[in-house]
Amino acid sequence: MMHTKPDQHGERTDQIADPGRRRMLAGSAAAVTAVGLAGFTKSAMAQAVTSTVAPVKPLPAYVNWKNPDAMIVHSSSTLETKRGAFGSSIVTPTNQLYIRNNLPAPDASIVADRDSWEVAIEGVKNPRTFKVKELKSMGLETTAMVLQCSGNGRGYFPSKPSGTPWQVGAAGCVIWSGVPVRALTEALGGMADGMQYMTGTGGEKLPEGLDPKSVIVERSVPAKAMADALLAWEMNGEPIPLAHGGPLRLIVPGYSGVNNIKYIKRLAFTEAQTDAAIQAHGYRVSPPGQKGDPSQPSVWEMGPKSWINSPAPENGSVQAGIAQIKGVAFGGVHAVKSVEVSVDGGKSWKTARLVGPDLGRYAWRQFVLPVKLEPGTYTIACAVTNAEGSRQPENRMENAGGYNNNSWRDHALTITVV
Repeated sequence: MMHTKPDQHGERTDQIADPGRRRMLAGSAAAVTAVGLAGFTKSAMAQAVTSTVAPVKPLPAYVNWKNPDAMIVHSSSTLETKRGAFGSSIVTPTNQLYIRNNLPAPDASIVADRDSWEVAIEGVKNPRTFKVKELKSMGLETTAMVLQCSGNGRGYFPSKPSGTPWQVGAAGCVIWSGVPVRALTEALGGMADGMQYMTGTGGEKLPEGLDPKSVIVERSVPAKAMADALLAWEMNGEPIPLAHGGPLRLIVPGYSGVNNIKYIKRLAFTEAQTDAAIQAHGYRVSPPGQKGDPSQPSVWEMGPKSWINSPAPENGSVQAGIAQIKGVAFGGVHAVKSVEVSVDGGKSWKTARLVGPDLGRYAWRQFVLPVKLEPGTYTIACAVTNAEGSRQPENRMENAGGYNNNSWRDHALTITVV
């Protein structure tokens, strides 16, 4: 088993260097250098990174059931969904959903008898431990939500922060079923007095010889997140796969992926945030060049975000004529209100049509705008506005970890029409 260690931004990096990834990053840098950095626009830089062809890697054994044609393998613990694999439906198939693991998954034996997995509920007036089988009798709810790594879009940062250079594929729209945390809490007498946070602890096996707090996956979010949270045992209509946190996962809709704790073994309401490194120093929105610390904002709620999935050829050009500009949009912790599309790099905008059923405030919406494209070069952009009136920003928030990139300009695509 390969042990992992935290980097300065709270990500986990393999102790054994990944030469394939180094070649890919070197290739990206070379592509940027080749066209000249002077006067190089953000959009052009994004395109240079996008057009770089990474070496093809096989799927890791523990996710060999994934669709290899839909995935970009960055490392054994990071797999990205290809832009062209999102399709035109709302729900992301499990075999195409991205993978981001901070530690190796526990032994597969834990999903052999799923109902026997135990989770301790603490910080309530009547704390106790439940088996999954017992949880299934406590209540049931189904929620569709966007699951997104907080580093999704990191690949568009020109500063090249450490961590996986995700573009758009560290996200998906997933349907979860499980017991509502609020119902479980009520059944246990409610939260104990003075509790401000909901803290989840994962059940991964910790590497030996290290301080447990330096590697344990344990995250705290504001207690208000309990309102729509689930302890889920089902994903897209099937038992949650081991690679995605089965047999039991904490689901916190509207919050970035790291807060949705896999293999959850402890759910506690606490007065303070955990002092685990992944919380205290990792996944903090820190200024460029600075390490994360508890005084900086934690990566919690997601902001409004959208991107174009088609037409976006991996190479080549688009044929002139009528094109259907398609993509996905989500509003963070609020529902999608509208999506606008620009074919001239943001100079002018048209309202797109939302496609398909509305699966709730936390799910993404597919959108489409038919346009007639004459031969030439176009920069296609999109921007979503959520139900609270917040519009996807033009520019990214610069930060050391490359987190929370929802810039519409970074995510714009330049295409050639012939």
